[in-house]
Amino acid sequence: MRTNYIILDFRAFVLLNMYQLGRRNFRKFYLARVNLRGVDLCKADLSEADLSEADLSETDLWRVDLAGAILDKANLSEANLSEANLSKADLSEANLYKADLSEANLSEANLYKANLYKANLYKANLSEANLSEANLYKANLCRANLSEARLANPIKQED
Repeated sequence: MRTNYIILDFRAFVLLNMYQLGRRNFRKFYLARVNLRGVDLCKADLSEADLSEADLSETDLWRVDLAGAILDKANLSEANLSEANLSKADLSEANLYKADLSEANLSEANLYKANLYKANLYKANLSEANLSEANLYKANLCRANLSEARLANPIKQED
């Protein structure tokens, strides 16, 4: 007989309980490699938090403050980041496949080698962002602000 176990990261458990109790300030929290897949964290303050290699896929991050957050190699595929503040965030090598970043603030964000395949960046602010070697194939960049963004060697199609 096989038993299935659910492994819950204690940090995720504490964060979700505090969020459900009304807390929204998680500034500078250490959440590297945490699994928050599919949870609702709307309007939370995660500015300057360390979420490197975290699984935030399918997570609702509408209007979340992630300014200065560390999200390198994080999985944000199919996440809702519309109207989120990601200014000065480190999203290097992050997976943003099909993520909704409409009207998000990504000014001065580091998106080096980020996967933005089919991402929605409608009206996103990407001013001064580093998009070097980012995968922008089929990304929606309509009305996006790309002023002074670095676009060295972007991937424009699937390899």
